Amino acid sequence: MTGDTRAGARTRLAPEERRSQLLDLGVRLLSTRSLDELSVDLLAEEAGISRGLLYHYFGNKHAFHEAVVRRAADDLIAQTAPPTEGEPLERLLISVTAYVDYVVANHAGYVSLVKGAAAGNDALREIYEEARGALTDRIFREDARGEILPDTAATRLIVRGWAAMTEELVLTWVVDPDGVTREQLLAMIATSLPALVALVD
Repeated sequence: MTGDTRAGARTRLAPEERRSQLLDLGVRLLSTRSLDELSVDLLAEEAGISRGLLYHYFGNKHAFHEAVVRRAADDLIAQTAPPTEGEPLERLLISVTAYVDYVVANHAGYVSLVKGAAAGNDALREIYEEARGALTDRIFREDARGEILPDTAATRLIVRGWAAMTEELVLTWVVDPDGVTREQLLAMIATSLPALVALVD
């Protein structure tokens, strides 16, 4: 990690670089821990800095958590971006595959975001809704000619419901696949969207 502060490797970074580095570390720790387990003490210890310096960059624990979750959401959006070339359904499958892989690799943190948003945490809910909106809106941008789905109010409603269904399917499958293979899960998710849209054509 650039600018690692562990023994003998302390490097002076610009404030924004250091803050970004701490966020990256927070996201990595969040992949295997719930948000509640991501303490200021843990990050300070892992980064080799004082708690006071961490508070200097983020203000308080809640602001730190919010910043880490926002960075994680940005990573999710970036990592699930579909390719620019290829058939729309093929690109959708690639994006869905990346989403499933992301949730598998970052399960604890992702569940924390979902639960935090559902529990009424306004900051987490805002981040969650922004991420959900980015993931669903780009389906229409990537399928600008309407080859998979027309951009209508009814279709957007279906896409929102499909996104919620997809999230529930993946989170349940990660905990207990119950004989459903990854390939079956992916096919289920990717083919269900055009099938649902066809119901209102």
